[in-house]
Amino acid sequence: MRDMAGAVARTPGPQVFDPKALEKKLPFGGGLLALRKKSGAKTVSVVRLEGVIRPGGGPFGRGALNAHNLETPLADAFSASDAVAVALVINSPGGSPAQSALIGDRIRQLSAKHEKPVLAFCEDVAASGGYWLACAADEIFVSSGTVIGSIGVVSSSFGLAEAIEKLGLERRVHTAGTNKSRLDPFLPEKPEDIAWLAEIQTDIHQVFIDWVKERRGPKLVGADNELFNADVWIGKRAVELGVADAVGSLRTVLAERFPDAKPHEVKPKQQLLQRLGLAASVEDIALRALDGAVSAVERRAMWSRFGL
Repeated sequence: MRDMAGAVARTPGPQVFDPKALEKKLPFGGGLLALRKKSGAKTVSVVRLEGVIRPGGGPFGRGALNAHNLETPLADAFSASDAVAVALVINSPGGSPAQSALIGDRIRQLSAKHEKPVLAFCEDVAASGGYWLACAADEIFVSSGTVIGSIGVVSSSFGLAEAIEKLGLERRVHTAGTNKSRLDPFLPEKPEDIAWLAEIQTDIHQVFIDWVKERRGPKLVGADNELFNADVWIGKRAVELGVADAVGSLRTVLAERFPDAKPHEVKPKQQLLQRLGLAASVEDIALRALDGAVSAVERRAMWSRFGL
C-alpha cells in the first residue's frame, strides 16, 4: 500500500508494554505504580479510646468503651503486619473498673503476642478508668493541659425516700436473702450498707493501685498518700510525679520515634444498617433513643467532674 507521495506505508508492529515509560507519563511520577513499590511501608496503628467506660455490647453499647466493642479494633491494630507500634489516643473520664481491667489486660496480651510497643497519648482527660487504660501502654504522653490521674473509686446515687413519701407512694420490696436490697434509693441508708460499700471500694482501689505500680514501677515519685488519693494533675506536674512520661503530641512523638512509619487509624467495623443509621424495628429505635438519653446524662455527669 502506498501513500499519496508514492512511498510504501508500513503497518505498525505489535506494541510492547513498557511500565517504566508509562510511569513517566503518569502524573506525580506514576501514582499507582509508586504505591505498589511502597507496599512494604511501615505504619503505626492508632486506636482512639474516647468516651465513658461502661459495659454493653450490641446496639445498646454503641459509643461505649468496653472489652466487647474494642476487641476488633485492638486485634486489628496489633496484628497489622506493617505496624511497628500501636498508639492509644485516650480521652476518657473513666467508668467501670471491671471493663477498664479487661481492656488493659487485653492490650498487654496483644502487645506481648505481637511484640509491639504501646504508646498512650492522653488528650483532654485520662482520669480514673481512663488512666487505667493509659497504664496499659509502655509510655504515657500528655499535653500541657491534660487532666490525668484520679486513682480512686467513686459510687453515686440518689436518696428518694422522702420524695416517695411526699408523693404518697409506698415502697414494697420482697427478697430472699437479708442483703438482697442493699442501698435501695427509696429506703433510708443503713450504716451496715455503707460499711459494706466502703469495703468493696477499698478492694477495688487496691486493685487499681497495684496495677499502676505494676505498670509504672520505679517511675513513680512521691508517697502513696499523694499519688493514690484520687487527685488529678495537669500536664507537666503529672510528668514530675511519674504518672506520665513526657509532654508530647501524637504526630510529633511518632515522627521522632518512627520517622519511616505513617500513623494509620484503626476504627471499629460497623454493620451496613449502622453505617446507614437505620434500625431493625420501631421498638429498636425507641429503645436506642431511651438508652442514648440515659447515657448522655451519665456521660455529662462524669465529664463535669473534671470541669469539661
